[in-house]
Amino acid sequence: MEIKDIYCKQTGDHCKYIKHSSGLDIYVCEMNGFSTTEALFGTKYGSINTMFKTKNDKQYTVVPEGIAHFLEHKLFENEDCDAFALYAQTGANANAYTSFDRTCYLFSCSDNYIKSLEILLDFVQKPYFTKETVDKEQGIIGQEIQMCNDNPGWKVLFNMLQGMYHNHPVRIDIAGTIESIAQIDADLLYKCYNTFYNLHNMVLVIAGNVKTDEVLEVADRLLKPCENQELETVFEEEPYEVVEHDVTEHLPVGSPIFNIGIKCRPENGNARLKAEMECMIALNVLADPSTPLYKKMMDDGLINSTFCVEAFTGDGFFSLIFSGESESPERVREYIVNEIESAKINGLDKKMFNTIKKSTYGMMVRISNNPEAVASNLISAYMSGVEPYQSIKILSEMTYDDVQKCLIERFDTNNMTMSVIK
Repeated sequence: MEIKDIYCKQTGDHCKYIKHSSGLDIYVCEMNGFSTTEALFGTKYGSINTMFKTKNDKQYTVVPEGIAHFLEHKLFENEDCDAFALYAQTGANANAYTSFDRTCYLFSCSDNYIKSLEILLDFVQKPYFTKETVDKEQGIIGQEIQMCNDNPGWKVLFNMLQGMYHNHPVRIDIAGTIESIAQIDADLLYKCYNTFYNLHNMVLVIAGNVKTDEVLEVADRLLKPCENQELETVFEEEPYEVVEHDVTEHLPVGSPIFNIGIKCRPENGNARLKAEMECMIALNVLADPSTPLYKKMMDDGLINSTFCVEAFTGDGFFSLIFSGESESPERVREYIVNEIESAKINGLDKKMFNTIKKSTYGMMVRISNNPEAVASNLISAYMSGVEPYQSIKILSEMTYDDVQKCLIERFDTNNMTMSVIK
């Protein structure tokens, strides 16, 4: 077992990294003086991982969309009881989520963290699937999919992603489709579980009122060593160009809502984190509520306070999103395109760059005093394949020229999709 300290010289924060003998990566952040604890047990398995193989497979396995999310639902049940019933006895607040590139099981508590940690490590390692329980879950998740299809905010995002991506599974709803989940059975769930819930593909993060030796004592007792399967996940080749520039759907909404996305070339590891942070700073320099663009669109009645920006990135996908409500989304797009092209020629506002960089840095320092945010940042770093605290290091070293270069290279206004729900 390997143990090392990881320090952030910018903030003085630190955590311990443990390569456990079972194969699991563990990060523990002891936060003295805090009364709460946040823990996440996660796997690099999300909705986009539909094609994979291990060292024992000759061919790639292709599975139905939505199976990662389906598996997350089913793991909370075992032969004896429901994991939520066990957490109720410790007083912990438990949950789980599946995103495009990960599945995480988590709890937060103010005491009894050792008992809650035992529950977490135990139930995630004890899958129990039968035909009856799978059939029942298909009905439950089918209703969830229908609810998402009726949710304008959800639909406007996935309509945009389908307008941007030809082949990448980020274009498919995280829960899958009614047709895809109908193909899921117990054998398929066990295959995906045994592939992706291998401890060499997982991480445990715990932050707050904890002690490393206590965490390791639980880990030593409950983690089941396993062989590294050398898992590979792949995606179909994705063209650079978007599929279509405009996607419109009609649903019951009080005011039209829009997502305007710029499709960029994907990156991995540190290169992705650096590009993502440069893009986020550029987006805010262009369209933060204190910018001339935002004020002009607000004064002209084109947007309201729902308007926001996002750098949306992951394994094999990278896009920049402007979203909000507007009676005239076409004019909003026109304003945004004009602002981007002007900034490419004339340069971003340097004073605004310095303001946005300082405020972002301050926000990152501030949330380092929150166990939930600390744990979330640690698991995000692991899932992205970067060291903890790398984001604040990148931000501290970021220059105006870096962001201007990023704007010119990545903000391709010819590679844009606008999704509107009217």
